[in-house]
Amino acid sequence: MTNDQRQTGDAVKERVAPKKAEPTVYKVLLMNDDYSTMDFVVHILEHVFQKSPAEAYRVMMQVHLQGSGVAGVYPWEVAETKVETVTTMARDAGYPLRAVIEEA
Repeated sequence: MTNDQRQTGDAVKERVAPKKAEPTVYKVLLMNDDYSTMDFVVHILEHVFQKSPAEAYRVMMQVHLQGSGVAGVYPWEVAETKVETVTTMARDAGYPLRAVIEEA
């Protein structure tokens, strides 16, 4: 290989470091209703969102008193699965409990 073949000319090539961005995360919110029992909401928080009994009670009271509460923060696919799981469990138990996704 000659020197002419290895040269890049007058242009300077810069190495661009890849940017590592954190994935966008989303909040899963439980919405208050007049029919879902407090015990059922605590059950959902403990089993679907792996909350301790004390944390599940705290979030349930936030839902009850403020109209909604953050059950967890996840990447989109996980948040979507959690919402589907909550909806299915609530319908199977005969409750209208809703979970929604909101960008964090």
